[in-house]
Amino acid sequence: MPLRLPRWAAVTAALAVLAGAGTWTAVASDEPPPVHRADQVLDMPGARIDTSYFTSGPEADRRPAVLLGHGFGGSKDDVRAQAEKLARDGYAVLTWSARGFGASTGEIGLNDPDHEVEDVRRLVDWLAARPEVQLDKAGDPRVGVTGASYGGAVSLLAAGHDSRVDAIAPQITYWNLADALFPDGVFKKLWAGIFFSTGAETGAPAAADRGAGRGAAGSAGTGKAGCGRFTAELCAMYESVAVSGKPDAAARALLEARSPSAVGDRIKVPALIVQGQSDSLFPLTHADAMARTIAANGAPVAVDWIAGGHDGGDRETERVEARIGAWFDRHLKQDKGADTGPAFRVSRTGGVDSTDGRAQLRGASSDRYPGLTGDPLSVPLDAARPQTFANPAGANPPAISAVPGIGGGLSQLSSLGVGLSLDFPGQYARFDAGPRTEPVRITGTPTVRVKVTSDSPDGSAVLFAKVYDVGPDGRQQVLPAQLVAPVRVEGAAKGRSVALTLPAIDHEIEAGHRLRLVLSATDLGYASPATPAGYTVAVESPLTVPTAPAVDTQAAALPWWVWGLPLAGALIAAALLLTSRRRTAAPAPDPELAAVPLQITGLTKKYAKSSDRYAVRDLSFRVEQGQVLGLLGPNGAGKTTTLRMLMGLITPDDGEIRVFGQAIRPGAPVLSRVGAFVEGAGFLPHLSGRENLELYWKATGRPAQDAHIEEALEIAGLGDALARAVRTYSQGMRQRLAIAQAMLGLPDLLILDEPTNGLDPPQIREMRDVMIRYAAQGRTVIVSSHLLSEVEQSCTHLVVMDRGQLVQAGPVGEITGAGDVLLVTLGDTVPDPLVDKIGALPGIGSAVRTEGGLLVRLDGADTTALIGELVRLDVPLTGVGPHRRLEDAFLTLIGGGSA
Repeated sequence: MPLRLPRWAAVTAALAVLAGAGTWTAVASDEPPPVHRADQVLDMPGARIDTSYFTSGPEADRRPAVLLGHGFGGSKDDVRAQAEKLARDGYAVLTWSARGFGASTGEIGLNDPDHEVEDVRRLVDWLAARPEVQLDKAGDPRVGVTGASYGGAVSLLAAGHDSRVDAIAPQITYWNLADALFPDGVFKKLWAGIFFSTGAETGAPAAADRGAGRGAAGSAGTGKAGCGRFTAELCAMYESVAVSGKPDAAARALLEARSPSAVGDRIKVPALIVQGQSDSLFPLTHADAMARTIAANGAPVAVDWIAGGHDGGDRETERVEARIGAWFDRHLKQDKGADTGPAFRVSRTGGVDSTDGRAQLRGASSDRYPGLTGDPLSVPLDAARPQTFANPAGANPPAISAVPGIGGGLSQLSSLGVGLSLDFPGQYARFDAGPRTEPVRITGTPTVRVKVTSDSPDGSAVLFAKVYDVGPDGRQQVLPAQLVAPVRVEGAAKGRSVALTLPAIDHEIEAGHRLRLVLSATDLGYASPATPAGYTVAVESPLTVPTAPAVDTQAAALPWWVWGLPLAGALIAAALLLTSRRRTAAPAPDPELAAVPLQITGLTKKYAKSSDRYAVRDLSFRVEQGQVLGLLGPNGAGKTTTLRMLMGLITPDDGEIRVFGQAIRPGAPVLSRVGAFVEGAGFLPHLSGRENLELYWKATGRPAQDAHIEEALEIAGLGDALARAVRTYSQGMRQRLAIAQAMLGLPDLLILDEPTNGLDPPQIREMRDVMIRYAAQGRTVIVSSHLLSEVEQSCTHLVVMDRGQLVQAGPVGEITGAGDVLLVTLGDTVPDPLVDKIGALPGIGSAVRTEGGLLVRLDGADTTALIGELVRLDVPLTGVGPHRRLEDAFLTLIGGGSA
């Protein structure tokens, strides 16, 4: 009878051959000890998985291991920095690119248990064979799993499918993917579209890779455009739901089978659950389901609500990674002294940092997780009569809440009292509460019962419920975290009572503000019925809002002099206040500069207040109307810092910036005359170019007629492509659309930072024409670029910076015209001996052939003397003039540095 090896031993033997194929390299680090990385490709059934293995310290020392997953659309490279840090902290860390991403082959199965999750089981097998990894028993390494989004889900799935996993730390991820993409039976079309277009953009693998990427079922893709590396069944499911606009039972079952919820009863390891408040993709309800299920299994659980999420905002990376490290120290290293933090923590906004405009965060915590229902507070609503509204034909125009794909985190603005949502009249019902006599903080999911009646042909309704924070004037309203709760109501022809659970939030309602319940027929992010219908809604209960009084917000630490020397502190504070008022008061406009787009005088910015190092020092220059100004300098010259001060994003330490005579300060009204393109723009891939621009302008709150969309589009030159979905655009078209977005409103001053990045030569020429056309209408363009040849052809003037200081400013021809190299044009070809004789003339450094003549470098002689010698030698001379490219001038000015 043959000997049957344990599964881990068999797989280890298969992978051992590949172990030696890895290349070991030392990763340079500012902090000892060094980290060693081994890159290897492991053969898995149906795929080849690209991995990196990180260790530090003596190889003989056994240590716990960590599997570190990446987000959807990314690769192992995205988590390298965290892997190196964990390795320095005493862990053996294995990262990998999931199937269909990075350099890994195979098809994307959305964490299919038979493929992606099975890959993780084999990675655990591989770790069990490493001599550096601590074992609990043969084939069982001490291992934790962490990752964000896609990688966070696989950490949960790994714990449910492999009992060898000892601790997990999932971040901003899903519990049930069907609930995430089909909440309450409503199709989350924008996020689903981003998912599948991202998978398509990973690119189709080569033929050999596609063969290796087929799973056990022999899936070879659908052969349809746009599916990318997704498996055939996932692609077919998405296309079916996207066309119908309504998920069916088969679609739900397909996604649920790939969800951690399917194995929730088997996840029994310590779990640190990090979830984002700014997240319309995987909202806080997913983290709540994780926490309740895993805690019910008897495992330790901690929950951390961070400020950011998939909708943007602060991901608090440094703090979160430190907490994950402490979590693993406690549960993998068994370090009982490790501080794993409170059972529950939530980040709350504590104002705005005046230096950079970012929201300041404070932590609030509790020694127990309060859940989403907390201590309920009943809030009566004005429900005197039912309200009737319409679902418009084609579900257009849709209401706007969260807008996936727009960077910066619109949801973060709601915590600062800025509302960017939109409901169209006649398409929603509204029920108000009375003004609050005292503030209340909502922590969890508000609930309410309503009766819905629909006159649609099938008697159904799709509604989007949301709770607004309305200011005392009744007009300013803020949608917390930009979140809505979709609900599909069936059998409502004669009226149906429905209990609504609204989005989970952490938001304070100030005294004097009121709550407003809104039920809308449409939402931009979701699919609504295309058939027009009328809905009637009546409120049947008060609005119940959860509170969590046991969650305490940390107070900011007070300076010592406040409690030690109260009188001195008061005097100092008064002095600082007076000084600050004098310093921050905006200077009066300068009427003599009213027609000057930009004048910078003595501009200075240090790297830190106490530092002697300057990012920008005593910079002065002026830009006139109609100019295209190129801002040039090597890395570290201060270009980006200058642009950030120009846009009012940071404040200079000294000097001033005036735009059309107005001094620049954060939020200065004159900034409305400035348009900026910095590091590209985020567009919704399934919307057309025109729809993206219209949506962006609508979000600014400015009148539609002020957008001048047609003029901006004519300059950008996108033509018929405007009607196509952005996901079909080339990189050059996306860049031109982004610049068209910056040109909306036709700003008098347009700032472009590296607008030609990622473009090929024809696209670069198109971008050059866009800039020239814009300036030709009397406006001004400032462009920062490292492509010197393009700057030379498109710019009229230059400002050259080096080490934060001005080196030279002036017209391009003036800067490139000076030099010691002359172009001698000839009427006929001259023989080589004559060229050598010219190069040997007194005061001549060299003479070499070039297209159209000779390049002659002067070394003491002047132009007149050179011409005399050329005539004496019977050279067929037709002209002599300066010849120096911008690159030559630039390198001369900065002493040979690199751009």
